[in-house]
Parts: sequence; structure tokens; C-alpha cells
Amino acid sequence: MAQILDGKLTSKKLKEQIAVEVADWVANGGKKPHLAAILVGSDGASQTYVASKVKACGMVGFDSTLRTFDETVSEEELLAEVESINANPDIDGLIVQLPLPKHISVEKVTQRILPEKDVDGFHPVNVGRMVKNEPAYIAATPFGIMKLLEEYKVETSGKHCVVIGRSDIVGTPMSILLSRKGYPGDCTVTLTHSRTKDLAYHTRQADIIVAALGWPEFLKADMVKEGAVIIDVGITRVEDANSKRGYVLKGDVKFDEVAEKSSFITPVPGGVGPMTIASLLYNTFLSAKGEIYPKQEAKL
Repeated sequence: MAQILDGKLTSKKLKEQIAVEVADWVANGGKKPHLAAILVGSDGASQTYVASKVKACGMVGFDSTLRTFDETVSEEELLAEVESINANPDIDGLIVQLPLPKHISVEKVTQRILPEKDVDGFHPVNVGRMVKNEPAYIAATPFGIMKLLEEYKVETSGKHCVVIGRSDIVGTPMSILLSRKGYPGDCTVTLTHSRTKDLAYHTRQADIIVAALGWPEFLKADMVKEGAVIIDVGITRVEDANSKRGYVLKGDVKFDEVAEKSSFITPVPGGVGPMTIASLLYNTFLSAKGEIYPKQEAKL
């Protein structure tokens, strides 16, 4: 039976570490980190995620600002709000909760955020710097996964990693980070997707599988070799009449059967999700300290 990669516990440790460092930073005259979030519409999952992020800010000694808009907000109005936050020197990081309504371009909004405030790591400048292994804000979910592998000392050097899903937010950056020189990295990476022929052939060869396709319980035991490390990024609400909420949360991995064969596995919930929030806080603290983009550079 697999050892659980406990994101809840690991993120708690990381947040406690950030809280201590923030207290020390502020006591020595540093500016209190400040994260702003924009939420559009009334999607239940998005509201829950944003509330978790705001609560986490308070726990580590950050200031936070939440701007909410009706889903009928115009693209121009939303972009104007992004500009306003860009111009506010007190705000170190800005996240715009996805998904956005169809009439608003995610690319336009992402690109309007200043790279030095893009603590989600989605701006093309941060993506480019990450690809070139230059200082950058790394997308919070892949960064959280790397921290989780590190915490549990999961061996990655020379291992074959199969990433399922090629999104800009998880799959693609994950493939780059794991192939990098150093730990956790030095993997041989296969990036698979919806057009991959015989995907199960590839996953059966994998020492490490990162499942990030948003398809509940897609990865089953017959697709996994004995002793594989399984990172489940998926989280989907599946209707369940027997549940109090009317739904249950499912990952991309059929947990019970895959856990029997694997050496390490992340649960859903409580695996990758909490690490994403901790990584976001980490990036915001880096921004407040001017470690990725020195403060004088940010004013150019």
C-alpha cells in the first residue's frame, strides 16, 4: 500500500515557515506582504478557493484584498481593475481566479498583470523565464508538487515521468521542471495528451505519473506499474445523491485500486490542492522582498 503524500500536512509546515519569516521580515522593517484577488461570478468552487487563499493570508501575517465582480462585468472594467492594482505600490501579488466568463479573454487579463505581481506564474514573461531556468514566479500547482516531492524525498533522478495533460497551468510547466538538472528533477519526461496513441502503454512504463487532465478516475490500476509514484492533480465535483453536499470530489486517479500498486500517492482532496495555496503565499512573499524582480526594476 502506498505512502500518502500529505499535502495538507506539508502545506501547514510551509505556511508555518512563511509565517515565521514574515514576522521576522516585518520586525526588521520589511513591508507586510499584500495579496490581491479578483473573483468574477458566483461559481461555488471558485468562491471556496478564493476564501481559502484569503484565510491563508491572514494565517501567515499577510494583508489581503478581495475584489468581486458580477459575471456580467465587461472585459474593459476588469482590465481597468487589474491596472488599478498594478499601480498600487502596496500590493505585491495579484491573482485572478479562473475560470472567467466566456466574454472575457483569459490571455488579455493574464498579460495585463505586471510580471512582478503575477504570483500565479501565468504571465508569458514568467513562463519564459521559468523555461530558461531564470528567476521567475513558478505556477503555484507545479511548484507545490515539486515541494511535495522534496518533502517526502521521492527519488526523481533518472526516473521516467509521464505527465498526462499539457495545460499551460500544470502539464507543460511540470514537464519542464521535472526534466531540469538538480533535485527534484533529472527525470526523463514524456508529455501525453488527448491525441496520444495508446496512453496506457506510456503510463505503464512510468516511475512517476502526474495526472492533470480533469477526468475523474481516469487512471486505473491496470495503467500503472508496481511501485510507481502517483501525483493526482485533478479535482472534479461529481454528483452524489448520498452526499450531504450533493457531490463528492474526485481526482484523476481511481485512488483505492491505484494506491494498492503505487509506492507514493497524493489523495484528493488533501494532496496537491493545499500545496497550491502555500506556493502562492511563498511567491507573494518573494514579491514583497523583491527577490525575483528587485523593487527598483519593478518601477522601470
